[in-house]
Amino acid sequence: MFAIFSVVVLTLVLAVMVGLYQKNTNAMCKSKKRLDGKTAIITGGTTGMGLRIAIDFADRGAKVIVACPYPDEGTSAIKTVNDKTGSENVIYKYLDLASLESVRSFAADIMDTEDRLDILVNNAGVGVIGDFLTKDGLHIIMQVNYFGHFLLTLLLLPLLKKTGKPLEPSRIVNTSSIYHNIGKIDFKNLNKTNYWYKFQIYAHSKLALVLFARELTCRLRGSKDTHVVINSVDPGAVGTNIFYSFGPIRGAIIKFLFYNMFKTPWEGAQTAIHVAMDKKAGEVSGEFFKNCKQASAHWNAYNETVAKQLWEESVRLVTMSDEELNRCFLDL
Repeated sequence: MFAIFSVVVLTLVLAVMVGLYQKNTNAMCKSKKRLDGKTAIITGGTTGMGLRIAIDFADRGAKVIVACPYPDEGTSAIKTVNDKTGSENVIYKYLDLASLESVRSFAADIMDTEDRLDILVNNAGVGVIGDFLTKDGLHIIMQVNYFGHFLLTLLLLPLLKKTGKPLEPSRIVNTSSIYHNIGKIDFKNLNKTNYWYKFQIYAHSKLALVLFARELTCRLRGSKDTHVVINSVDPGAVGTNIFYSFGPIRGAIIKFLFYNMFKTPWEGAQTAIHVAMDKKAGEVSGEFFKNCKQASAHWNAYNETVAKQLWEESVRLVTMSDEELNRCFLDL
């Protein structure tokens, strides 16, 4: 009990330090690029940072598809985006990343109804919401934060490849976290429950996203004339509701910190917007960004052997056959 209390206290102290530091280091996307005629998908695009990204893209003229498992949030998000931007080209689609069946259904719908996909923002995420396996046999946090996005990205890859052009690639943005620094990939326990400190699994999922971006980059580079880039972002410590499930006492403390010391969702969204908009960001792939600048991820994120093994294990765990995987890399 003392050990857990000590870790919680240390986490809160570090959070305060990070929050105070961020107040002096907030960077804003400076790109004025328009998105008229382009299509963007934002997972978790109905609240928090995702909603702010949706507002930004819609204001630039994009067709925006916001995806989440809560229809009421979708309806509210459409109204909010419309009120803020005047855009009526915002669509809500149901997507539950905790269900591989839902991911496949969503991707199939997009492939059937959309003729292009310029930007995919893998933004949805959960904090310490539970410690159980989904019906797919995956840890709920790992599935929502990583495995669901892994499968979704691959299923949408043909459309991204079709859309990307020389000097104007399609872009995939993975929302990682500063906490990827304390994550690790233990292939014997990728979906382990009963961690003594539940936040560990969150950190692992955010490291997995960075490794995925690097491995997909390697595999795309082996495909001729593929104009798709994928990069990861650290939004910083942001005042969203993702960690309110810590409980009433810790939740109240974290809520106070979020709203008084951490970045607002709009500030937290800036690096993802930058990576989706900036010309130079479109010239690199497999890289890591924070505060609207390219930066270094933790050294664990550069382990090519681990990245390749994680890819292979992820393909197995999301039940993709070799034939299905190969189709993801075919041109439409």
